[in-house]
Amino acid sequence: MERTTVALRAQDPISRAGVASQLRARPEVSVMEWDAEDVSPEVVVIVVDTVDEEALRTLRHIQRTSTCRTVLVTTDIDEQKLVSAAECGVAGVVRRSESTPEHLVQVIGTVARGEGHLPSDLLGRLLEEVGRLQGQVLGPRGLHFTGLAAREVDVLRLVAEGYDTADIATKLAYSERTIKNVLHSVMTRLQLRNRSHAVAYAMRQGLI
Repeated sequence: MERTTVALRAQDPISRAGVASQLRARPEVSVMEWDAEDVSPEVVVIVVDTVDEEALRTLRHIQRTSTCRTVLVTTDIDEQKLVSAAECGVAGVVRRSESTPEHLVQVIGTVARGEGHLPSDLLGRLLEEVGRLQGQVLGPRGLHFTGLAAREVDVLRLVAEGYDTADIATKLAYSERTIKNVLHSVMTRLQLRNRSHAVAYAMRQGLI
């Protein structure tokens, strides 16, 4: 069996020792000590009471300085704290009340494979929060979570349909210069090579 290398971070030594003792008894994982000069583990498990600013600083530091995937074990979390944790690279969340050795090892394995894990109730509330943000905050400003504005999506959809710049300008009632500026802005901001690459990006995002 190939073991997943795991490092631990906790806000107090008792929590760290408790999780370490649980994991060291499991053949699926190998618990390692980790500092800035060591080879990075595959997964870092962060144990906190709540997702406060101190916890977020720790998560940001790991995100900036390593390629590790992160599992967050926490007592208290809601959808807003979950969004903050996700922005800091967290790939898996486990409530302390549910963090049996079996469940924690399962989540570690899921995250190590490049997948994600959330408690089912949090997933539902997160989707509601994403919908609220899109509808109330981003939508009125012509923005999407994909990083494309509504006008940019319209232009890319017409490019995908084979229209040239002049045709797109006519259909959308913009100048040709505006259409060129829209495409240049999209390609520069998202580091896309050309129009075809931009269209492919929009298709992968499910926008066209």
